[in-house]
Amino acid sequence: METCRGKALQRGSGKASTFATAKGYRRMKRLVLLAACLVSTSLALAACTPVISNRGYLQNLDAEAGVAVGKDNKTTIEKKLGDPSVQAAWGSDAWYYISQTERQIAFFTPTIMSRHILAIYFDKDGKVTDMKHYGLEDGHVVAFEARTTPTRGRELTFLQQLFNATPGVPGGYNTQQEQNPGGGGGPPH
Repeated sequence: METCRGKALQRGSGKASTFATAKGYRRMKRLVLLAACLVSTSLALAACTPVISNRGYLQNLDAEAGVAVGKDNKTTIEKKLGDPSVQAAWGSDAWYYISQTERQIAFFTPTIMSRHILAIYFDKDGKVTDMKHYGLEDGHVVAFEARTTPTRGRELTFLQQLFNATPGVPGGYNTQQEQNPGGGGGPPH
């Protein structure tokens, strides 16, 4: 092939190839742009694909069916089902096996699709007294309190703290009332 000012000529024909003409460049440019759009669209759609996560205890229905109330104890339950997710801290002696399925899309907060809790209750001798299954519909929403406990004194900005600072005196204050918590005068000198 011979080249003449950027145009590739085919041997013997004297015609420029398809990609060397202005029309060919425009066609190639459109194909590259279309391919880039398709790739970016497919990547954007792949990023929005939900991620399903199974967390906690993986249910074993055969092992759960093998639990005998009144016969099994903590040792046999641990052999059949494994270590519990949570043990009751006070009140009744109970073991909880918790599993849940979450769905998360991109960076958004995950949503809980399902939750299953197997609760096994024991008597004082460690024998199984009851076994219950709970789901997401059995749960209660716990509202956390957002209030904070107010503290004594006033809040100072960084510059106020910097300008009020006195070397050797914490906080730049030298009053007896500010040094004692609760505002008391302290013991007499």
